[in-house]
Amino acid sequence: MAKIAIELEEALARRRLEGKPGSTMPRIIASGDGWAVADVICTCGAQDRPYEERHSRYAIATVLSGSFNYRSALGRELMTPGSLMLGNEGDDFECSHEHAEGDRCVALWYEPDYFEQLAVDVGLSAVNARFRVPRLPQLRPLSPLVARIGACACGHRDVPWEELALRLGASCLSLAMRLSPHRRGLPLNAEARIIRAIRMIDHHADEALTLRRLARSADLSPYHFLRTFERVTGLTPHQYVRRARIRAAATRLVVESGKVVDIALDCGFGDVSNFNRAFKKEFGMSPRAFRRTSRQLPG
Repeated sequence: MAKIAIELEEALARRRLEGKPGSTMPRIIASGDGWAVADVICTCGAQDRPYEERHSRYAIATVLSGSFNYRSALGRELMTPGSLMLGNEGDDFECSHEHAEGDRCVALWYEPDYFEQLAVDVGLSAVNARFRVPRLPQLRPLSPLVARIGACACGHRDVPWEELALRLGASCLSLAMRLSPHRRGLPLNAEARIIRAIRMIDHHADEALTLRRLARSADLSPYHFLRTFERVTGLTPHQYVRRARIRAAATRLVVESGKVVDIALDCGFGDVSNFNRAFKKEFGMSPRAFRRTSRQLPG
């Protein structure tokens, strides 16, 4: 994930150098009949006033780097790396960066007819082809798809984008139907503290990140940090760190040719056997099998 984060930091540095306000820069990287994919870099921060937009299509955005608040008719959630932002066609929404600047996502957009047919194909009615929650946290069934999307953002070629769009859309529809809408109701200062810890994980996932160190970065006691972090992200700090490391390793397995053991150690795992167990539990296959199948996907 280093390349993804570096490109975001470079965009933020250019904005500061030029003295311009933050902006959202979508770049279409693939499209077809009823769907499109965009690499979206946002350089907005707390100094930029958020404004309301409207989803012209159904949207699923995978957060690759950075964080932001997302508000729609479905509720308000903090978006962090690995989570997925969900949007219904015709709904108004707002994204803001109260506590930290910048984010990068890969957004998949679906035309209504295309998405409604997908809902029917997975066993839902066209009427139910609407998300009931604004976000999906980092869920294990989505890990292989999120990792492949991250690899694609790093320049992996011959990407079967429509296949990924169909699989991601079907998975998100099925998973979102099982979740109940809720309001987190956290004070903004607690959210800001958790974002500091999340940014530390995203920039230093390969380091020894103990619960006490992360809690100290958020200026919270370990107990209150643990409870608040899980409410904000849907994961415990240990789960979040491990999945951040596995996502980084999965991306490198696809786009690099280095040895598995070297990638495991570089991404913060103490030994390759521990990495292999964690990877297989998350992806349902070994790192070598994931590398092989990811590279053999039809273009």
